[in-house]
Amino acid sequence: MSPNKERYVQLNRARRHFLGLAAETGAKVAAVGVMAATTILPASIAQAMGKPWWKKEGGDGDPMCFLRGTSIMTPTGETCVEDLQIGDLVETVRGESMAVKWIGLDLYKRSGPSWNDSVVPIRIARHAIDQRTPHRDLYVSPGHALLIDGVLIRAKDLVNGISIAPALPADGEMIEYFHIVLDTHEVILAEGAAAETFLVAANNHEGFTNFVEFAHLYPDQHPAMTPFAPIVSIDSGREQLKALLPADVRRILQVRQPAHEMYRRIAARAEQMVA
Repeated sequence: MSPNKERYVQLNRARRHFLGLAAETGAKVAAVGVMAATTILPASIAQAMGKPWWKKEGGDGDPMCFLRGTSIMTPTGETCVEDLQIGDLVETVRGESMAVKWIGLDLYKRSGPSWNDSVVPIRIARHAIDQRTPHRDLYVSPGHALLIDGVLIRAKDLVNGISIAPALPADGEMIEYFHIVLDTHEVILAEGAAAETFLVAANNHEGFTNFVEFAHLYPDQHPAMTPFAPIVSIDSGREQLKALLPADVRRILQVRQPAHEMYRRIAARAEQMVA
């Protein structure tokens, strides 16, 4: 091979090697960029860095929490949920007091022009459920369930746009949710309404901002809790199927649609209240 041809081959090899390294480096940089774009910073770190923080969508579904400022019944009276501490007692609808095992925190900070519907609180107006319940406006996350007529139903399934509707906090920039974990899944009184405590299942506590605290306090595996009562939903397949049946057929078959029945009853009450 002539000296010139050999030099040409060497330069080509060097060029291919350089391009290969460049491509590999570019791929690594791109991968890091994707990770940076999808990494969720804990709220405390994000706030300290002055960066907007947005809670991850999906996962275990809608958050199930009380908005900051919600009054929870304790043996000594009502206490704001954010003031409760581990070991404090709360009243349950069973008539028993139980100790708080942990308080989960979910913090959302708006990072765009509008909020995602899945995190906007649902306001359950005073006396929306009945003549006494709740005794003040109650704000919960869309996925938080209330105990009505012996079953648990999510707040978002009761939205009627009048007495129960999405409502943002006053400042509109931050949403701070708290949830109470007891030894078992229970129902407590929040603003006088029967509302669920956190239903632990398959490490779903890891969705909270401060989940590391839970893991530190309780390092052992935790079995999934048994729901306090049956959980019903308007968008469940069974409820939808029942809704397709004519009313007279439902009466003959005595088919009960608890979610739809509750929605209709509460919506009718709302219309009477504004009439």
